[in-house]
Amino acid sequence: MEETASASKAQTGIQVTVFTGYLGAGKTTIIFDLIKRLGQAVPGYKVALLKNEFGDVKVDSLLASESSIKVTEMLNGCLCCVLVGQMKNALQEIKEAYNPDRIIIESSGSAFPAPIAWQIRQIEPDFHLDSIVTVIDAVNFRGYEDTSYTAKMQAQYTDLILLNKHELVTERELDLVLDHVYELNEDTPKVKYASDLDLDLLFGLDTQLFSTLPTGSRLGEIKVGGQADDAHGGIDHMKNEVDLLTIEDDSFDGTNAVPLAAWDEFLGKLSKDTVYRVKGLVRVVGAEDGAEPYLVIVNHAFGRTAITKVESSEIMRDHAAVRAKLTVMGTSLFVYKALFAKFFGAAASVKLHVADHH
Repeated sequence: MEETASASKAQTGIQVTVFTGYLGAGKTTIIFDLIKRLGQAVPGYKVALLKNEFGDVKVDSLLASESSIKVTEMLNGCLCCVLVGQMKNALQEIKEAYNPDRIIIESSGSAFPAPIAWQIRQIEPDFHLDSIVTVIDAVNFRGYEDTSYTAKMQAQYTDLILLNKHELVTERELDLVLDHVYELNEDTPKVKYASDLDLDLLFGLDTQLFSTLPTGSRLGEIKVGGQADDAHGGIDHMKNEVDLLTIEDDSFDGTNAVPLAAWDEFLGKLSKDTVYRVKGLVRVVGAEDGAEPYLVIVNHAFGRTAITKVESSEIMRDHAAVRAKLTVMGTSLFVYKALFAKFFGAAASVKLHVADHH
């Protein structure tokens, strides 16, 4: 990272790094850490994040609202299919608003990187695809790798594989994960992620992946791994792999906040084998007499929960009536629809979007 930011941008356009990885792999946490470290390593170096997620809550924009991280979130679609064509506009808007030295794109958990890469290459030299990085969850990869075609593709078509949560498994368990990863991708470097990982391992890779598109082909017709990539011809492949459950409750009246202990207990009973993510906002209250309700950002992935209290007065004002606003992703979520409806009560709207497996 010794090259000056202005010289790099003038020569090659704004550098773009694409992060992929299945639901709950830990992409956002790693990216936030990297953005802060880039700013420390190269004074004045500006990084913006374009994030693609399902649901109606811009969770990561809320988390970053009081920091210097510039986040743009594209919701309710996958960058590599239903939002094809919109990414160019999003990148241009980021360029005009922030003029960053680098843009990091965090794709949704089901995104295949090829169409994203092709779109970026079509708008060179204003933007330059530097690398595609795949984050693999060492705790859960062996479980979803067996059921997710996308997870396999993410591991195969990448410049670098980051092994996340490796400290939560034994050496033997990590070896088993690596065996699976090597079967999918023998040649790509595989690195354990740590907060002191050398930034030069992640940036400045100048990828050649997906550098050409066969003449006369459309994105939806490209064959990858011997299979037609029909997910990118307009079909939302996220819905082919996971169910979506949305909970919206704008009934907060000052007295009906969710008991925090009850919410923790409810999350703890969700099976990590079927409930991959729970993400959004909940109004909670502690058990102490006279405790005041407060808004929290919930990020629950494969049985692990992070709850962040909202401190921003602007966020609290904009969500003054919110009691719950959540997106749940997983499989067999029809089992949980009634449970969420019962937990939040009659005022909550709970809608299920069932995966179309084929």
